[in-house]
Amino acid sequence: MSHPHPELSAPPALPDHGLRVIPFGGLGEVGRNMTAFEHQGRLLIVDCGVLFPEDHQPGVDLILPDWSSIRDRLDTVEALVLTHGHEDHIGATPYLLREREDIPLVGSELTLALLGSKLREHRLRETVHHVVREGDRISFGPFDLEFVAVNHSIPDALAVAIRTSAGTVLHTGDFKMDQLPLDGRITDLRAFARLGEEGVDLFLTDSTNAETPGFTPTEKAITPVIDQVFRDSEQRIIVACFASHIHRVQQVLDAAYAHERQVAWVGRSMVRNMGIARDLGYLKVPPNTVVEAKQLAQLPAEHQVLISTGSQGEPMSALARIAQRNHNIVHIEEGDTVLLASSLIPGNENAVYRVINGLARWGANVVHKGNAMVHVSGHASAGELLYCYNIVQPRNVLPVHGEIRHMQANAALARMTGVPNVVVAEDGVVVDLVDGVAQVVGKVDCGYVYVDGSSVGDVTESDLKDRRILGEEGFISVIVVMDSVTGKVASGPEIHARGNAIDAASLEEVKPAIIEALDLAVAEGSTDTYQLQQTVRRVIGRWVSSTHRRRPMIIPVVIES
Repeated sequence: MSHPHPELSAPPALPDHGLRVIPFGGLGEVGRNMTAFEHQGRLLIVDCGVLFPEDHQPGVDLILPDWSSIRDRLDTVEALVLTHGHEDHIGATPYLLREREDIPLVGSELTLALLGSKLREHRLRETVHHVVREGDRISFGPFDLEFVAVNHSIPDALAVAIRTSAGTVLHTGDFKMDQLPLDGRITDLRAFARLGEEGVDLFLTDSTNAETPGFTPTEKAITPVIDQVFRDSEQRIIVACFASHIHRVQQVLDAAYAHERQVAWVGRSMVRNMGIARDLGYLKVPPNTVVEAKQLAQLPAEHQVLISTGSQGEPMSALARIAQRNHNIVHIEEGDTVLLASSLIPGNENAVYRVINGLARWGANVVHKGNAMVHVSGHASAGELLYCYNIVQPRNVLPVHGEIRHMQANAALARMTGVPNVVVAEDGVVVDLVDGVAQVVGKVDCGYVYVDGSSVGDVTESDLKDRRILGEEGFISVIVVMDSVTGKVASGPEIHARGNAIDAASLEEVKPAIIEALDLAVAEGSTDTYQLQQTVRRVIGRWVSSTHRRRPMIIPVVIES
């Protein structure tokens, strides 16, 4: 997918005193966040995340931002700033570092630790790391950066203020304003206000929850619900959540300790991330609470808690395999309780409900957001966004991080508070800040870059269309051997159909029509095998459409003998 915007052309040269903003992902979708800032011929990148594929993108593992428009200028990148450790903000970093491995990385301690394990998986050497925390200031070329604490569904998230001679930008990253956070680290509104008094020329704000009125509930609001699940459960408890949701895991650990249960991690990413969080002190593990999964299996069911990946129904995740009863350690039993402690990412609903149904089939009691308050969002709702606009009082606003409807809702909130200029852009749409005014000046090519196994960028939209046709309609192959001397059919047609319930007997009736069409084509002077293949394709395509109301992929092969 791309956002062509035919009314826009390539952007003009950036004035020396201007600041250019180029979003490569995250504007028009929830995920794939990446934005480049250009000033005085140098680039600063904020975030470099992935988007997870949906059902209409079969076979795709990940979707990356498209930074092709700056590929020949990666040597001018001063640094990559990572606002927090979620996959949709750091997951594409290894692919960027494959193209320039020495880009300095800037982020909080936890963010860079989570990224470090990912770089090792990709067998990339450690590049220059700059560990920062709230209140720190650091400069890279013409960009002077100040970091501000923000609250999110992962610890150590940061907003970043970018000061340049063209003006000051405040980028919130993903954030909310939880007033009772589990780790006691609130969004630093005093710093937002101070920056507002200094003057924020461009405010990039998280749009994900802009349509939701009021304030996002506090994380502590779900603690009683989790405690109730533990009180009511008489057998094993399985909790599924994001492998990066350290706050949620902390709540489960505390509940397990209070109810004299022991906990094991299930899933490679869960084991890895919780180990990092524990070692750095972001996860407080009560004494004698966490054991290995094999040890846990030796305990009575009423003393077991498993914390697993797979809350989004990922087919190869631990929870999906548990639901299918093919996990090598965990065997779901009647009376077990499964707690899905996460929200549904748009597009994942069918996969999640498939897993819920699979668990329920074996007699498990499944507790999820649809029947209990077991998750709160990590993003600011409309009331919080209004609060921020009023204290920052920016001159220009560019909504980021969300689908189009989210960004439009965010823009409306900004206008309600009196922001003089609000710009709504999409991926690839270039916005320049010149003389204190932000405006759209053009576009760059910015499509989806698909990762399929070891292939990066080789899969095209045409390939995905073929995959969808194969998955939905199957295929028909036709092999015909032509006599190169007489131009007559020497053998065949041999027809095979797969994936469309067309039986072999039915295919016999179309063979005479294929032979007749080929004889006619040769008589009219068509001797090229490609032209003859197209003749075969047309004949069998019309036949299968009129006879079976199907449109399978047709693979004709014409061979000369």
